Amino acid sequence: MLPGVSDQRVVALLGVGVVPADMPILRADDLGAVRGDGIFETMHVRDGHAWLLDEHLDRMQRSASRMELSLPARGGLVELVSQALAPWPATTEGGLRLVCTRGAEDGGDVTVFATVFPVPESNLRGRHQGVSVATATLGFPAELRSGTPWLLGGAKTLSYAVNMASLRWAQSVGADDVLWVSSDGYALEAPTSTLLWRSGDTLCTVPVERTGILAGTTGRWLLDHADELGWSTEERMITPAGLATTDGAWFTSSVRGVAGIRTVDGSEVPYSTDLTGRIRALLGYP
Repeated sequence: MLPGVSDQRVVALLGVGVVPADMPILRADDLGAVRGDGIFETMHVRDGHAWLLDEHLDRMQRSASRMELSLPARGGLVELVSQALAPWPATTEGGLRLVCTRGAEDGGDVTVFATVFPVPESNLRGRHQGVSVATATLGFPAELRSGTPWLLGGAKTLSYAVNMASLRWAQSVGADDVLWVSSDGYALEAPTSTLLWRSGDTLCTVPVERTGILAGTTGRWLLDHADELGWSTEERMITPAGLATTDGAWFTSSVRGVAGIRTVDGSEVPYSTDLTGRIRALLGYP
């Protein structure tokens, strides 16, 4: 048990600070709970800080704009994150989730809170051992969301029921994770991760604006620092089968960091423990 932390977790409420982890903080008619009407960001906690906090807050603002949601002032969000992290031991790796819902059904202020939690064992395992992946169709063409703003492409919303159902399905068929595929056959993203792959000396990812996928914060940082591994970068489209012809493929996300893809629908993808370790070290994950 962490000192002053209930059940290995911290909960902090905007304008209040740290509260007991089991204290109710949502009304029964909060639209985040009853409709998934809200946004969130999840960050990696290292050395007592939320890594890439500014980048995550920038993405949260973009999500809020697409949702027409009034996000509180940035300074208040930064203070909330600091309050949530204060009881968390600086030597303990973790994750921080920052949530903003539209609030109660009858109107009023948004609901904003933060939680700090341990890194799940499955994330650590994928980080060091890689993942097997099953493909699942999203049922629409790769470029549909770029012209349909009501589908909220690129917004990180609380509506994650499909994401979680996809992961449960993957586990039911013996896979660790899912690669979502468009109806015209292109690889897009994972339910909670960004897809990247290496082709020669080029690190590639799926075009964000063209496809409406979520712009990954960890993946973006890796692309911006790929020159430190001797690589250039490029946005490209690729099919799931095409991943077998690459020089390695990975899922990146804030809490897991990086996980090498070992198989897609049972077909092997080039995997290197050493190369994945170099990427993990560059990203700063243990």
